[in-house]
Order: sequence, then structure tokens, then C-alpha cells
Amino acid sequence: MTPLKYLQAYPPALQDKVRELIAQERLGEHLAKRYPDHHDVQSDKALYAYVADLKQQHLKNAPGIDKVLYDSKLDVMQRALGLHTTISRVQGSRLKAKKEIRVASLFKAAAPEFLQMIVVHELAHLKEAEHNKAFYQLCNYMLPDYHQREFDLRMYLTWRELPEANR
Repeated sequence: MTPLKYLQAYPPALQDKVRELIAQERLGEHLAKRYPDHHDVQSDKALYAYVADLKQQHLKNAPGIDKVLYDSKLDVMQRALGLHTTISRVQGSRLKAKKEIRVASLFKAAAPEFLQMIVVHELAHLKEAEHNKAFYQLCNYMLPDYHQREFDLRMYLTWRELPEANR
């Protein structure tokens, strides 16, 4: 059995279904049917506006975001699809913290549902630092089908690494 590195935490029955789609060379087709569209959030400026809008809808009282950008250096292999950081700097007698969200550049060409899932994930980190129950409840509050999209995103990453995906 081929290990599915992005899907290792899922039950064997689900992994077997994905393996079956891979064996039939239908995983890409399956994903294309579920997620046929591409988003138009292509620049860092557009991404900032997109993130700010989602934050305004769901997390009005969360700390502000200073910077949002696509990052070509985020390594999917290290499971970094997005990244939230807080940079603290001393300015005079004050300590100032800047919040940043970085999204892996590969999501420029992904389905809008995947971009939304990544942004929701990173926004949830503004309130909850750890991946705990409260964190996932917040993700589900902002995006009711969060878990399904995360699973589908992991299938998408699996498909991207298949030889037939690069034809």
C-alpha cells in the first residue's frame, strides 16, 4: 500500500477510497468536479482585502492584521500551507507586535474553497494559537464545512504530486 502522506491521520477506509481513485487515475477528475472554479485573488493586495473581509465577517474583535501575502517559500512538504506570525519590535519605550499571514503561492491557482479554508485556518490562529478543540470549533464557526474542505485540500495536495497530474 502506498502511504498517503497528507492523509495519514484519516481512517484507513478513507485512505483506501483515495488510493482507489489514484489507481483508476480519477483523483484529478473527482476534484475537478467538486471544485471546478479558480479564484481571482492573485495579488498580495487582493489577498489582504480578502483576508480582511473574512476577518471582519467573523472575528471583529480579534487583533488587526498588518501584512498578508502569498509566499513562494512556504514548503508544503513541511505542512506549511499558510503561516501566521507575530513579530514583536521595541519602538522607544513600547513593544509593538505586528501580525502577518502568509499563504503558500500554490494557492494562487487553486479552487476558491481551498484558499478560503487556508485563510480561515490562519485567522483562527489570531484567537487560538494551538490546534485544539476551541481552534477547530472556531474554524467550523467561520466555515461550517471546514473539515470536509481540509480533507479535500489534502487530496488535492496528494493529486498534485502524482505523475499524471503533471502531464
